[in-house]
Amino acid sequence: MLVLHHPTGNANTRAAALGLAASGHLSAFHTCIAAFPGDWLDQLAQLPGLGELQRRRFDPALREHTRLWPWREMGRLLASKARLRRLTAHESGLFSVDAVYRSLDRRVASTLHRRGRDGQPPQAVYGYDDGAYASFQAARRLGMACVYDLPTGYWRAARRLLEPELARWPEWGSTMIGFLDSPQKLARKDEELRMADRILVASSFTRRTLDDFPGPLAPIEVVPYGFPPVTGQRHYRDIGSGPVKLLFVGNLSQGKGVADLFAAVEAFGPRFELTVVGRRPVHDNAALNAALARHRWIPGLPHPEVLALMREHDVFVFPSLFDGFGMVISEAMSQGTPVITTERTVGLDLIEHGRNGWICEAANTAALQAALEQVLLRPQAIAECGAAAMESARRRPWPVYGQELAQAVQRALDERQRPA
Repeated sequence: MLVLHHPTGNANTRAAALGLAASGHLSAFHTCIAAFPGDWLDQLAQLPGLGELQRRRFDPALREHTRLWPWREMGRLLASKARLRRLTAHESGLFSVDAVYRSLDRRVASTLHRRGRDGQPPQAVYGYDDGAYASFQAARRLGMACVYDLPTGYWRAARRLLEPELARWPEWGSTMIGFLDSPQKLARKDEELRMADRILVASSFTRRTLDDFPGPLAPIEVVPYGFPPVTGQRHYRDIGSGPVKLLFVGNLSQGKGVADLFAAVEAFGPRFELTVVGRRPVHDNAALNAALARHRWIPGLPHPEVLALMREHDVFVFPSLFDGFGMVISEAMSQGTPVITTERTVGLDLIEHGRNGWICEAANTAALQAALEQVLLRPQAIAECGAAAMESARRRPWPVYGQELAQAVQRALDERQRPA
């Protein structure tokens, strides 16, 4: 039995919690805010303007396992809505994301000595990157195993791979705001990794980033996330002589390769029609603003509308330079929209080049252009790869991820109990 904790309970955490509960491994699930069918938070979430609460709805199977620590996260949501930026400032704000993560981590650490619902003490704690420092320290004092989930990729590798972009695309440099973490925060991340008895990642790319860690690490397992539900059949339009409709969804930063995207698409003139969905990381970057003015830009959409937009487009393009997974890739594939992405995402784990999508080299505009040209030369591949992508999604729904993660946890516990 183990204790799982995450402040927001995103899609992969929910699937992990459900898989651990179904396998009998879940002692407790700690999060900040969770609405269950019929409770007061669920009713509140249905009111206009409370979309954030709608994203905190959980499967009723987790109700008996869940413990809530809501106040710091509620403060963050209210401060964000009121635009009280000092209160949500990176690392330093009283209601910053960092403060929410650290607060929940400390709360969980203070409870690990308690027995679970079965009357037995938990055997392990399962924590996530940048939110497991205190709970792992407490777990080690209590003789518990530490299972660490790294969703994003290791920070030293991120700097090594992304810093060259400041020279390659200097006019896009201000969009890359990922170098703000303090030395203290980065040191905590490293210590979390050192304390881990097992490290779980969602892509082989994330696993490779850990080669940059300066020291030995616990065993690492790759368990890719699941796909959203595949519903109905996808109908593909006859492109004919019209433009191919491309879609990008994500943060509008060069960390996602958007400078390469705009340059590659614009090289083909009117043969492509590009829609971009995402918020600007900064408002005063002239290169980004000029590019957005030349294409269809949607700052944000509710998740169901994003999925609908994916179904309306021919190809999804995600030329990211650093993504531990890239959930939009699996979402597009589940909608039957084939994906062009790079080897620095989950692409190599989910996509077989030319069969259910395309892989191109990251940070290489010419490689992205070549992939787009292949679509123009053989437009029938859109329907072929799209149908194959949808079939890939059908074979790996979220419950498969939950089952595989529970099996990985069991292996970690078995190996820890094995005599040296």
